[in-house]
Amino acid sequence: MWIADEWKDYEVLATSSKEKLERWGDFILVRPDPQVIWSSPRKHPGWKRKNAHYHRSTQGGGEWEFIDLPEEWSITYKELTFRLKPFGFKHTGLFPEQAVNWDWFAGKIRAAGRPLKILNLFAYTGGATLAAAAAGAQVTHVDASKGMVGWAKENAAASGLQDAPVRWLVDDCVKFVAREIRRGHTYDGIIMDPPSYGRGPGGEVWKIEDDIFALIELTAQLLSRDAVFYLINSYTTGLQPAVLSYLLNTVLVPRLGGRVEAEEIGLPVSSDGLILPCGASGRWESGH
Repeated sequence: MWIADEWKDYEVLATSSKEKLERWGDFILVRPDPQVIWSSPRKHPGWKRKNAHYHRSTQGGGEWEFIDLPEEWSITYKELTFRLKPFGFKHTGLFPEQAVNWDWFAGKIRAAGRPLKILNLFAYTGGATLAAAAAGAQVTHVDASKGMVGWAKENAAASGLQDAPVRWLVDDCVKFVAREIRRGHTYDGIIMDPPSYGRGPGGEVWKIEDDIFALIELTAQLLSRDAVFYLINSYTTGLQPAVLSYLLNTVLVPRLGGRVEAEEIGLPVSSDGLILPCGASGRWESGH
């Protein structure tokens, strides 16, 4: 498992009965986590000192209970700063487990010894974009949500990266990739975090299990001949690391050589030493 264990401003304090107790900077949140199917005594004092609690509804969805939480606050990871705010369906605007991937590709970017062009698809609030830009890459950030792209720009400004070479695009990711292929554009690295389920601008249904292979085949056409890496994340239970590995080995290795690794990603639980699984990632890297 790849573990995001270098955070100072974030930690999973404890887990029990489909919930996790987390510290986000100075604030403690309780949020649902479907992986936590075990029950353990809630001895950690944070359970009683929480600043907010997201309660799942039996009908699906849920709502926040705010006890003492600002509308917005910030945390840092190494040289990056992220603005957080609680919003729909338990989210805060950041997936801390992704830091283990940020460190991996930032190392690849720094080691390349040349400016790299990176494409970040389904780019959300820009964690990966900022990590790549801070490492010296030129980044194209694409997300279909105007609000998320605006939030990512705020994170860039908070991180001192407002003047970094980032293209911020509000666009449908699949349609953007198709246009880039027609234009003959290429990238030295691709980062992709596709949703499990969604709808396109014309109402098209996206289901990751049905569409992910075609999306990898499509995006692979944008990799330059001397591409350095390709990263795909999945929070879909059915897409195990082995499946991501087979997908990347099938599409990328025959075309570009190199090697593939895939693992679960996770976060350490500080009270008991457990590692909380948080999805899976597949990584391709070039052989040169």
